[in-house]
Amino acid sequence: MMNRVLFRGASVWDGSGAPAFLADVLVEGSRIKTIARAPDRLATEGATVIEARGRTLMPGLVEGHAHISFGGAVNDSDLGNIPPEEHMLLTVRNAKTLLDHGFTSAYSAATSKLRLDVVIRNAVNAGEFPGPRIRAGSPEITVTGGLGDERKAHMYYESFGMIADGVEEIKKVVRLCCREGVDNIKVNISGDDLSPAAHGGLTVMREDEIQMAVSVARDFNKKVNCHARSAESVKRAVRCGVDVIYHCESADEEAIDMLESAKDRIFVGPAIGIIYSTLYEGEKFGFYRDSEVGRQMQRVIDTTAEVYTELRKRGVRILIGGDYGFAQSPQGDNARDLKHFVDLLGFSPNEALQCGTRIGGQVMGLGKELGEVKEGYIADLLLLDGDPLKDIDLVVHTKNLHVIMKEGELYKDVSATATLEHTVVG
Repeated sequence: MMNRVLFRGASVWDGSGAPAFLADVLVEGSRIKTIARAPDRLATEGATVIEARGRTLMPGLVEGHAHISFGGAVNDSDLGNIPPEEHMLLTVRNAKTLLDHGFTSAYSAATSKLRLDVVIRNAVNAGEFPGPRIRAGSPEITVTGGLGDERKAHMYYESFGMIADGVEEIKKVVRLCCREGVDNIKVNISGDDLSPAAHGGLTVMREDEIQMAVSVARDFNKKVNCHARSAESVKRAVRCGVDVIYHCESADEEAIDMLESAKDRIFVGPAIGIIYSTLYEGEKFGFYRDSEVGRQMQRVIDTTAEVYTELRKRGVRILIGGDYGFAQSPQGDNARDLKHFVDLLGFSPNEALQCGTRIGGQVMGLGKELGEVKEGYIADLLLLDGDPLKDIDLVVHTKNLHVIMKEGELYKDVSATATLEHTVVG
């Protein structure tokens, strides 16, 4: 028999941006069957009935900048030092952690080792381990001296990068990643302020190299992500047809105009979480606010706020996801990005939540069936104690997630026993 779950008396925030409304919602199988704004009209026979009692029913969250295989690193080479067997176990745990925190989908920005994302994606799809649906990423394809190259002339270090110089090497490494089953290719076009050789203002991957990566990825029907902090790196990404452009905090007026011109094709993501955590919570890991790194992190926060205020006004699609998986920004903190969008970048709670649901569904390639509470859509749903439009911080804490549903299956349901601390029952 088809699984049936009835949420009765929920305050539905549907992900469209419209105000919440009171409704009963019936799930059949993996899809949302019926949304009834008139109460007690839907048959309960054969259904698991969840009494929402005014709690918020909303779409499952989408992590738009996932690093599912990242965990506990202070330096980039720390990820390279993890043996592959232990690294797979870490990735399994991280996938479960994401689902535990309400992320029913994850768009991978990159993986640490070539097949980690692919293996966990396949295992989750097969029902072997709990986790979100995953678009698996490649490692970060970089150039000598770029972000992800931790080598020294006298000593070899592994990192999360695959190093390729020139169009022929780029061609081969992208084909290798596609052969091994990734969904998304990642290229690092600019440097990074925490990178040993190239800071974030430098553009280190040549345009012909980027174009080759995109061209080969298109041959295999893959999307392309990029790390782009400098203005020129953003422009190269747009010119070359990159799909998801992360960071962008140094984008100048020309770059912003170019992003707007491609707004129906591209997505952007500030990845503000790692910046905030390094600045305000990184001291025990050696990152000090009064250091040069601290000053650079403050600059990135300030310029990100300016750039993303403008991008939001111009209708460019923006994703949550903040490079979680480092020591100062652990997996499980991912929903903090929603609060950062409000507190640091000037989004309203409604706008931030759309970035983490409806727009996330689009980057997953499921824009017409994921990320909203609509009839016929995939039943990825959260039942939340309280109103996130009034207090976005509610979404951050797992104790407030009384139900987590993925594809119509109840992964978590404490709705009958959990205390209502934030929902006012009428």
